[in-house]
Amino acid sequence: MSYSWVGAPTEFNGTNPELGGDSNTENLNQWYNPGDQSYIIIASAMVLIMVPGLGFLYSGLARRKSALSLIWACMASTTVITFQWYFWGYSLAFSQYAENGFIGDLKKFGLMKTLGAPSPGSPLIPDLLYAFYQMQFCAVTAAIIVGCIAERGRLIPMMVFMFAWATIVYCPIACWVWNVNGWAFKWGVLDYAGGGPVEICSGLSALAYSMILGRRQEKMMLNFRPHNVSLITLGTVMLWFGWLGFNGGSAFGANLRAVVACWNSNLTAMFAAASWVLLDWRLARKWSMVGWCSGTISGLVAATPASGFLPPWASVALGITTGVICNFSTKIKFWIRIDDAMDIFAEHGVAGIVGLIFNGLFATNYIIGLDGVNNGLFVGGWIEHEWKQMYKQIAYIVAATAYSFVVSALLAYAIDKIPGLHLRASEEAELLGMDDDQLGEFAYDYVEVRRDYLAWTPAKGDPDSHEHTIPQVERHGIHEHSQMLEGKAPSESSENGHAHTGIGGDRHAIAMGVEKGGIHE
Repeated sequence: MSYSWVGAPTEFNGTNPELGGDSNTENLNQWYNPGDQSYIIIASAMVLIMVPGLGFLYSGLARRKSALSLIWACMASTTVITFQWYFWGYSLAFSQYAENGFIGDLKKFGLMKTLGAPSPGSPLIPDLLYAFYQMQFCAVTAAIIVGCIAERGRLIPMMVFMFAWATIVYCPIACWVWNVNGWAFKWGVLDYAGGGPVEICSGLSALAYSMILGRRQEKMMLNFRPHNVSLITLGTVMLWFGWLGFNGGSAFGANLRAVVACWNSNLTAMFAAASWVLLDWRLARKWSMVGWCSGTISGLVAATPASGFLPPWASVALGITTGVICNFSTKIKFWIRIDDAMDIFAEHGVAGIVGLIFNGLFATNYIIGLDGVNNGLFVGGWIEHEWKQMYKQIAYIVAATAYSFVVSALLAYAIDKIPGLHLRASEEAELLGMDDDQLGEFAYDYVEVRRDYLAWTPAKGDPDSHEHTIPQVERHGIHEHSQMLEGKAPSESSENGHAHTGIGGDRHAIAMGVEKGGIHE
């Protein structure tokens, strides 16, 4: 199906529009371009990939003894959000029946009246598909936030927080700017794919939760380094891939605005990465893979509210500006003494603010109209002499920032006071690691480390076989290990009368300690 006019491919004129159409009497697909629907379904799957991407990113940034707990937290938060969004989240954020401008009603509770009518976001796709796509946005935002529990937060209280947070923090802010009756939407605030609901909301909510949770033990922070930079890189690449569905899909159709959004996302990300890496190099005189990943993510975040409004040349300026500002913003957590372990505030909250401000400066009508629907319906920024757009953007930033931080802090504080739901793990648990304390599994099987010790020079046959000619001590390297294979206690004397040595004893203690989970990094 092709069309050459402004607006949806066909004006919706279905029966029972209040219920989303009647599929018993008509083909509800006739009102939409199959290519647009296919594109948004694929974009939804791409955004979903961002959740495990965040899990790998956070896991690599933490120590290995807490690596799996962060992956679990990201994935489990998606379980909570999927239920919340189906239950009442979509209705609270996008129900067009509420006209208060701040939050929706429950007329779309359980996806009621959500079927084939045009969506609140665009007439190019049906309501049901829009609800599914927006659910992935809420899930990613929640997964961004859970990084704040790194290495000291309990998992189940965080999941309780996630359900309540999505209800009273995310849904209202999404309603403000994306609901057709939201106050920010009606006022003309420009927020393409979520500078407020996704980025500011995640950055400030994570900062508030970190404040209530408290700092990690200082004595455990000596010589702290990310335990797996390869995982950080893998997570970043998965996020990058998903972000093209996040920003590109927010055009809600396979159109030129989606193409520009993808272009702008890449430009902003790569110039932000270059800026970040150069700033790190000036201090260390070494190139940093973690710095490249941090810059890329901050650039993608800044592109989220802006990629569907800016011309490509402005995205280059946005990338450079974001890389510099967000790099220095990582120092804020030290000034305010809040342990934002994953720099969520600097890379999401601050970058989202920068992107929204750039909309006030460089948004252009001709980019907005590339979707074929919004031609002439939105104003631009200062570049098109719309001087009042900037104060609208700033007012929206202040409102989203204050609401996210204050309500999230109060919510976390209240949950912490509920018996059995205290947010912080014990000091012993922090020393042991969140994987051991909160989960029954580990990111890395410590038993395998001990098996490696016992197989430095592995035998070709059975260890008890007499076919080999190399003594066990020489085959296994450590005298005590050969005794263990023979069923002797490590302290027993060997056949040649060799006593239990200090060095051998230390190595045996390390091996046994690793096996029991007593030694962690």
